[in-house]
Amino acid sequence: MSFTVLLVEDEQLVREEIAETTPWQSLGLELIATSADGVDGEAQIRLLNPDIVVTDIRLPGQDGLTMLRRAQVAHALILSGYTDFSYTREAIRLGVFDYLQKPVDSKEFEDALRGIASRIREEDQAMFSVLHQIHANTPELIMLPKSVDNHIINSVIGFVATHYGQPVGLAEAAEFIEVSESHLSRLFKEETGLNFLQYLNAWRVNRATEMMMDPRRNISEVALECGFPSPGYFAKIFKRFTGLTPSQYRDKKSSLKIN
Repeated sequence: MSFTVLLVEDEQLVREEIAETTPWQSLGLELIATSADGVDGEAQIRLLNPDIVVTDIRLPGQDGLTMLRRAQVAHALILSGYTDFSYTREAIRLGVFDYLQKPVDSKEFEDALRGIASRIREEDQAMFSVLHQIHANTPELIMLPKSVDNHIINSVIGFVATHYGQPVGLAEAAEFIEVSESHLSRLFKEETGLNFLQYLNAWRVNRATEMMMDPRRNISEVALECGFPSPGYFAKIFKRFTGLTPSQYRDKKSSLKIN
């Protein structure tokens, strides 16, 4: 399985060197686009839904961390020529980034990319082992814990149940519960076996499968109503959870009804 990469770097020479000299294919990756500023980078993320974003921190338009938070990126590699510890601390606090100082050694860069790809595979395998329980007689594909022995996490689960259709993420959930993102991230994984984004996406997929039982519902409309930023991202996440595209899932359910 290969993973897609978006590169956001405002220095043209650096951007071109990384794009042209990195052995993407041998790393199991595909560079699908590049961008020169944070605003366009966010637009590209929402349009293309890359698995990994490689970005500088200091960017025209908006900084890299703001771009990643706003677009809800789960896996990113940050490159920066600055040693400002507040940026490093923010990246670590979010819990989803690797951070390399410029100028970046090519081997170090490739090792970091290889590590992120390996992390995504491990997360997917762990997610399937916890979640992937198919029920023949119910539209719900994924068994999710609806309550645990922790009032904070139960409140977060309630937050997901009522806000899944909105552009929310870990930051919004932490603000709602009034705890830090790092504390919530660690506690949520400990109590549910899933990270927050996995749980949120699984909840959204479940709601989408329920809505798609009605053949009159347009799949693109269902995707947006369930909180996915685009139909393309919905299709990718849906297949990651179920092994089927939304259209394939709907066709399969329709054929079962006929038979």
